[in-house]
Amino acid sequence: MSHRATVDFLLHDWLNAEQLCQRERHAEHSRETFEAVLDLSEKLATEQFAPHNRLVDTHEPEFDGHAVTLPEVTPRALQAFSEAGLMAASKDAELGGMQLPTVVEIASMSFFYKASIALAAYPMLTRGNANTIVAHGTPRQIEVFAKPGLEGRTFGTMCLSEPQAGSSLSDIATKAVPDVAGDGSGLSWADDPLGPRHRLTGNKMWISGGEHEMGENIVHLVLAKIPGPDGKTIPGVKGISLFIVPRKLVKPDGTITATRNDVALAGLNHKCGYRGTVNTLLNFGEGKFPVNGQAGAVGYLIGKPGEGLKCMFTLMNEARTGVGLGATMLGYAGYEASLAYAQQRPQGRHASAAGKDASRPQVPIVEHADVKRMLMAQKAIVEGGLGLGLLCAQLIDDEQTGTPEQAEKAGLLLELLTPIAKSWPSEWAQEANSLAIQIHGGYGYTRDFPVEQYWRDNRLNMIHEGTHGIQGLDLLGRKVVMNGGKALSVLAERISQTVQQAGQVEGLAVHANALAGALQKVGATTKAAWATNQPDEALANATCYMQAFGHTVLAWVWLELALAAKAAQQGGHWCASPLGPGFLKGKLAACDYFFSYELPKIDAWLGVVSRRDMTCAQAQADWF
Repeated sequence: MSHRATVDFLLHDWLNAEQLCQRERHAEHSRETFEAVLDLSEKLATEQFAPHNRLVDTHEPEFDGHAVTLPEVTPRALQAFSEAGLMAASKDAELGGMQLPTVVEIASMSFFYKASIALAAYPMLTRGNANTIVAHGTPRQIEVFAKPGLEGRTFGTMCLSEPQAGSSLSDIATKAVPDVAGDGSGLSWADDPLGPRHRLTGNKMWISGGEHEMGENIVHLVLAKIPGPDGKTIPGVKGISLFIVPRKLVKPDGTITATRNDVALAGLNHKCGYRGTVNTLLNFGEGKFPVNGQAGAVGYLIGKPGEGLKCMFTLMNEARTGVGLGATMLGYAGYEASLAYAQQRPQGRHASAAGKDASRPQVPIVEHADVKRMLMAQKAIVEGGLGLGLLCAQLIDDEQTGTPEQAEKAGLLLELLTPIAKSWPSEWAQEANSLAIQIHGGYGYTRDFPVEQYWRDNRLNMIHEGTHGIQGLDLLGRKVVMNGGKALSVLAERISQTVQQAGQVEGLAVHANALAGALQKVGATTKAAWATNQPDEALANATCYMQAFGHTVLAWVWLELALAAKAAQQGGHWCASPLGPGFLKGKLAACDYFFSYELPKIDAWLGVVSRRDMTCAQAQADWF
């Protein structure tokens, strides 16, 4: 059952993406243009990305003290992606974009994530970088720094973490001070057309795409602390601002000079996965590349002083949903590989009441019940995860181009679902990759088959863009209680509508009742967690809460997909396709699996949250 067919099913049978063409922004598009973009994406991913996935894994980036070298296939693949116009697929026409719906752009990206997550990371980061500048930058900053990224001429990064701070951004030490002495341009620091000019000093760790020779430039978005009125650094997050720091200095007219900014590579990080994505420790302002004879990296303030995190969340939230979809597609790649293996690998025989007849031929392992269980688990995870990713993308479309009521509800729901969209696939698609290895047996551990690489690549996504623990704290500590629980009410309304509809459909009513019960349990647990209004108690088991919440959301997604499959069965168009009736039956079976095997797990997770169990929280360091 092909990935492409599932994308078509999700876009058209479930999300009805074609109706977005009725909105003015997408009026030039139709289902035919959507199909053309997906055809092109599948072709490029298959021909330019997938064949090199193992190569970029085994030939990691190298630094010889002067430059970072990458396999030649890396810039070629990324050039093909950019030349196809996919970097700016959903952007305004005036920015060189196609004005495609975001949901189609994200569907397009799913092919590249599955083909080679390490290569796809470069456009993901560059697009997010440019989108952040478009959202918060001045017209000149957009023209000079964002447009070249959307054209594929430059690359972008996000520089948040530091060696000593990790995820605790309030503890970053990178500083930015007004560049009063100047950068040699003769422009005052406050009146520079590219933005208030500063000099940055500090270190940034785990910076993907931080140093290479591809493209004309690298545009870093850097969080740094600015001094307060007394000249001292403002503690906490209030002093954090966001700066555009180009690798090579840029003139106000956009001309990229040959002069290096004071940003130096301190070293490469070597991870277990994503090995084709160069990952760096960068030193800002150490004096290796002094500008106008002075140490300090030249950076331009974007947004207002002290609102760096607010601006950076545009990029972080986009990256979080991107990481989640990438995790899903790594799981999808493993699912397809293990399915193909199971269909071809003969081993064992069917058992009967009289036992196994050794004289009979062996059967493909796909015929064994436990292998079917593992395949069904993968299918439920990856197809449900893809559905979640596309749902979030369509919420972006509704927030941007829907009616005021649609936009408000979409914005609330997207905020609520972002922690789930990042963390649920990161955890469960990793489990799907583990099952893919299991199906391969001993071969799964070897590099003769791709599933071990998918597992290694996916292991990073549990940490990328905020760990499970951080996402759980965000969900239970902020998202479900913000605005008096308004976002949670919007989700409950959507789920209740699905429950009511499915309750009238033969074969789905039992699932509708189960989902209604799960929603009620989540709501009751949310109240129980905060009953004492003590954050330490409420949030002690936030990760368990997030797991239960995520499973409830995915049960909702699967019930929605089952309704779409039932409607498609009645329409009959899928049955006439080359995939035949098994395509829709598989969707319904995956829904059955999720409700039978997965949704019941939420009781154990919610139990410790509702009891405000402190077993782990109160454990002392010397107990371990």
